[in-house]
Amino acid sequence: MKFQREQLLLYAITDRKCAPSVPLLEQVRQALEGGATIIQLREKELRGEELLREAVEIGALCRAFGVPFILNDDVDLALRCGADGVHVGIEDRPVGEIRKAVSRDFIVGATAKTVQQALAAEHAGADYLGVGAIFPSPTKPNAVRVTKEELKQIGDAVKIPTVAIGGLTLANIGTLKGCGMSGFALVSAIFGVKDIVAETKKLKEEAERLIKREN
Repeated sequence: MKFQREQLLLYAITDRKCAPSVPLLEQVRQALEGGATIIQLREKELRGEELLREAVEIGALCRAFGVPFILNDDVDLALRCGADGVHVGIEDRPVGEIRKAVSRDFIVGATAKTVQQALAAEHAGADYLGVGAIFPSPTKPNAVRVTKEELKQIGDAVKIPTVAIGGLTLANIGTLKGCGMSGFALVSAIFGVKDIVAETKKLKEEAERLIKREN
């Protein structure tokens, strides 16, 4: 799948702990029906064949919706399950090493919390950057915070698109107006609500309004 900046608009990241009684595949289906533009499977407690089965099923669902499917951290598993790409943290496998091992069409996302990290990831071949945590995050309570000013500085410093992440909700993403990001990554604000479809639609509408204002 050819990567496009617009696909980052509403970036849904899974966490089965948000709604353990609902199958994750069904949660993802609802997010896609609501308008999520990219899906990342991030399930730290799954390993091996169980994670592979989940990835294959969710990847097939994403393809049916024409939406990129990203796997968190595990490049080898991403290639094995046919994912469109991988997202790696600062302490994970280096972007440059990944880029040498995958095709040009394989999407490589990287976390950045400073301008220096952002420039290094861009130079190494990252396609986009996840920048945060912007707000306190229920899924990563110990995550290093990034200010709105730093988010804008990172976006201004690189040519590749940036995605704001960390504690984002429908109530606070509007405060990021003017920060230059191409999209918003959310976990519990999508997968931790009763009506995923309706909430995702609202989030996408707000994201579209904000990005139009940016442009």
